[in-house]
Amino acid sequence: MTDDTSKHGPEAANDSAETAAVSPENNDAGAQAAEADPIALLQAENTDLRDKYLRLAADMDNLRRRTERDVKDAKSYAIAGFARDMLGVSDNLRRGLEAIPAEALEAGGTGLKALIEGVEMTERSMLAALERHGVRKLEPIGEKFDPHFHQAMFEVPNTEVPNGTVVQVIQDGYTIGERVLRPAMVGVSKGGPKAPANGGDRPEEA
Repeated sequence: MTDDTSKHGPEAANDSAETAAVSPENNDAGAQAAEADPIALLQAENTDLRDKYLRLAADMDNLRRRTERDVKDAKSYAIAGFARDMLGVSDNLRRGLEAIPAEALEAGGTGLKALIEGVEMTERSMLAALERHGVRKLEPIGEKFDPHFHQAMFEVPNTEVPNGTVVQVIQDGYTIGERVLRPAMVGVSKGGPKAPANGGDRPEEA
């Protein structure tokens, strides 16, 4: 008597193949095959690290240049406030000299002349010391008015020079390095021909 539940021949082979196809071992093999190539993973990681290195190198280079600029500015402009105060002292010395009447100068004795010479020498020494530290006096007479360098105080009718030309200086202006330490207070001409345009870089104000 035969057992109908047993299978032999081709049917049994098919069942075995189906069982093998769904076995855990075959599933693991398929998962491993689906994993990314290790070489591709290493290449991607290498590219990412290289990008991070390049960004870090660029950041460090920018930091170095910014630090160098800050150090240079600190050396050049650290005395800007002090220099501006000293210019005020120099202005007062000049005003004191100009306030002496001409009659007093002519009739003055040796003592007055010595005092005047001493004040003038002090003024010159102060300005020379400032110049050694990068402070330069502006010479605006005859130049086109420039708000970066000059501060207009009044207008002077004058048809002989281009309109907007500096014709008088009320207070001297100075620069320190590439910056304006103090603009010159000036009078500018009015009524002359139109001045030509004048471009170019301007120093920033300290």
